Amino acid sequence: MDRLSFRLGQATLAAARRRLARLCSVLALAMAFVWVGPGSALAQQPVRPVQVAAAANLQSVLAELVPLYERQHPGGGAVTVTVGSSANLVRQIQQGLPADLFMSADEGYALRLFDAGLTPDRGTVYATGRLVLMVPAASRLPLDAELAGLSAAWPSITRFAIANPELAPYGQAALQALQHLGLWPAPPGKIVLGESIAQTTQFISTGAAQAGMTALSLALAPQLAGRVRYVLVPETLHAPLHQRMVLLKTASPAARAFYAFLQSPQARAVLQRYGYV
Repeated sequence: MDRLSFRLGQATLAAARRRLARLCSVLALAMAFVWVGPGSALAQQPVRPVQVAAAANLQSVLAELVPLYERQHPGGGAVTVTVGSSANLVRQIQQGLPADLFMSADEGYALRLFDAGLTPDRGTVYATGRLVLMVPAASRLPLDAELAGLSAAWPSITRFAIANPELAPYGQAALQALQHLGLWPAPPGKIVLGESIAQTTQFISTGAAQAGMTALSLALAPQLAGRVRYVLVPETLHAPLHQRMVLLKTASPAARAFYAFLQSPQARAVLQRYGYV
């Protein structure tokens, strides 16, 4: 064999060896990702967070329930919560807001998603809420079971807060109560409308409104202790506040686990501490 042929043979052999080495590296990397046992790359991929859209009256109770669930289900993924008025949340979900679970402040808004074909079923009632008349702690407005003090003081009240009845079920209940008490329609400018029941509570607790009606669950929030006074609004003055939740058809297995947790005795105990029955 002449020298040129010998060199060409050596070069070909070296190139073949390099290709074989590269192939072995690719195969080794591929095998590392095929194995899905403990500690593997695929086995450690994070679980998608559970996305909850919740009525604003649940703000305080979910601040307790979510950490409780996450501690009990360390591998079940985090829970993210978007709060707002029930009407706004339904509209946003229908427009594409990512959500696995919708927790409404009443039944009607939850069933709208079922009627729209976005949920697999009608869901379940998870709580019944209560409406309260609330005032800042320093207020001299008398609070009594029949709300006679409110009726007597009504002419002197210039700013009374309720949630927007067109957006929030607790606002609808407040409007019904005022109608039964003969206090509606109110003079122009007297009623301060909150975008949600949480904003309404803020108006009252900060003194931006002299009094108002809000959810018992928010009146019981630890951060309001000593800052407000309240009394239950008689249930005969408004329609029941049966609160329903529904899973979306796109709900993840983790979301279904959280949905089941919300119906557990532990979750029920927390709900009851915030005045839900």
